[in-house]
Amino acid sequence: MGTKHEHADGGGGPAQEPGEPPILPGRPYPLGATWDGRGTNFALYSEHADEVELCLFDRAGTGEAARTVRLRERTAHIWHGYLPDVAPGQLYGYRVHGPYDRARGFRFNPAKLLLDPYAKAIAGEVNWKLHPYGYPADRPNEDWICDQQDDAAGIPKAVVLDPGFDWRGDEPPRIPWSHTVIYEAHVKGLTHLHPAVPAELRGSYLGVAHPAVTEHLKALGVTAIELLPVHEFIDDQRLVDQGLRNYWGYNTLNFFTPAGRYARAEDPNERVREFKEMVRQLHAPASR
Repeated sequence: MGTKHEHADGGGGPAQEPGEPPILPGRPYPLGATWDGRGTNFALYSEHADEVELCLFDRAGTGEAARTVRLRERTAHIWHGYLPDVAPGQLYGYRVHGPYDRARGFRFNPAKLLLDPYAKAIAGEVNWKLHPYGYPADRPNEDWICDQQDDAAGIPKAVVLDPGFDWRGDEPPRIPWSHTVIYEAHVKGLTHLHPAVPAELRGSYLGVAHPAVTEHLKALGVTAIELLPVHEFIDDQRLVDQGLRNYWGYNTLNFFTPAGRYARAEDPNERVREFKEMVRQLHAPASR
């Protein structure tokens, strides 16, 4: 099987060009994209795939990959490879080839770009007009039919993350369960109308981290805050069609990515840092 992109139904972009740094074997763990300061290791689990293509993108809203690389190594059902030239900020997705057999539970479809389930940051949103479904848009009750429409332009892209952050000596509080008092809250609902939180911070992670909020919670005796879904989630098509949004967050897109709508920054890496800053401030001792 050659390096060139050989699948007419797979979409994607140009394969590796002469002179580009080659993909190295890499390692199967950890899953996801891991930057080590020099390059990035990619690892994706799929037991029944026949081929896995890593697609690198320049922009979130494009369907044309700038570069497509086949992951050649497989260890215990984990496909992996290392690209020495890929740095934080790189957008990517996967096209996974394999059987489409409804009776066996297989629905592989390389026409559909897949989001890395272990991504730590995401760029872009689902565009329902580009039909990110595995079945034809005009036959929603026949989901056994494999839809060949390429949806990459309407699918969020995973982002290689720079994990660096100054935790300033922060450590988990490790409060015993017998002394734990949990306060459940919604990031926006907790801060959006709070008069002591600066307007530009309301509805955000940094709003939750503001002293007006943290000191109040600690004064109540709260030892832990349980936030309603703050992992990345989508606005359902039904809501989008009505001009509405998913307020509560119960339609998960990715469990390991902080929801971008609660961050002030546009850059996916900075959004993750805002989330970490919130955690660090919540762990800080109460002011005397």
